Amino acid sequence: MKIFAIESSCDETACAVVEDGRRVLSSVIASQVEEHRLYGGVVPEIASRRHAEAITGVADKALSDAGVSLDGIDAVAVTYAPGLIGALLIGVNFAKGIALAKNKPLIPVHHLRSHIAANYIAHPSLEPPFLCLVVSGGHSHIIEVQSYTEFRVLGRTRDDAAGEAYDKAARALGYPYPGGVEIDRAAKRGDKTHYKLPRPKVVGSPYDFSFSGLKTAVVNLIHNAGQKGEAVVKEDVAAAFQDAVSEILVSRTMAAAAETRAKTLVLAGGVSANSGLRARMQAACETQEVALYMPPLSLCGDNAAMVGAQGYYEFRAGNTASMDLNAVASLSIER
Repeated sequence: MKIFAIESSCDETACAVVEDGRRVLSSVIASQVEEHRLYGGVVPEIASRRHAEAITGVADKALSDAGVSLDGIDAVAVTYAPGLIGALLIGVNFAKGIALAKNKPLIPVHHLRSHIAANYIAHPSLEPPFLCLVVSGGHSHIIEVQSYTEFRVLGRTRDDAAGEAYDKAARALGYPYPGGVEIDRAAKRGDKTHYKLPRPKVVGSPYDFSFSGLKTAVVNLIHNAGQKGEAVVKEDVAAAFQDAVSEILVSRTMAAAAETRAKTLVLAGGVSANSGLRARMQAACETQEVALYMPPLSLCGDNAAMVGAQGYYEFRAGNTASMDLNAVASLSIER
């Protein structure tokens, strides 16, 4: 089964053709990062306009690279939630147009579900059930993946997501957007023990996260040093921050794995590309004898191949949509 997939939830316009949920025939991404870097973050209105401008060309190239036409595909899958509402609407309406014109099934795909499904592409032997840590610019979740289309949230962020905290801390340090990759690079040159940063906890919710206070601690550290006329070693702050975030994410995920007796752990989302997180998670899984699956860096960020992968399993479960499908800015993965 060949699925034409569309992703436009934030600032990447992406299309792909995926066969049977595991084989990627094509994957094309048009990134807007250089333009949004001028503003220090994603500007929703600009993102929506750029999606509208790019999506036809990206779709054409994805079909051409796969060697198929719209008549040769079996269904259309699209990210419909969660994300920037204007950006999502571009992809949803484009997908509806194709499905209507070509009389193809329309498959709505949840963004977090597709991030998890990126691992199905990278690891053909991976099958549910397993535990998954999804970390990105807008999400930080510990999820029990019970089947390809059944999920239970064990923990989530109460404020900033890990990726959002990375970007805000990076801005305070004077690094350009996107900040996560900049802090990752700087952390490799820094001393993580030079500065002490907190490890916030949510009382009564051992698997939930809170990164707002950690981000604020970085901002205060920089401001206090400036008021005293002291120089801040940016690389050391970056290393301390990355160490704190990685420790928080890994410790709570491994605690959840121990309680649920999970023997398979999956990492997903844009922040799963972070070298500090990957190394700490690998070490923790080896200690607890848990099998770890991580996506390659090419599948960590937003892409349409992962949408096509999850779309295949949604279709098999009978999850299709009619022409009244709408975009949704915020929606639980459990829905």
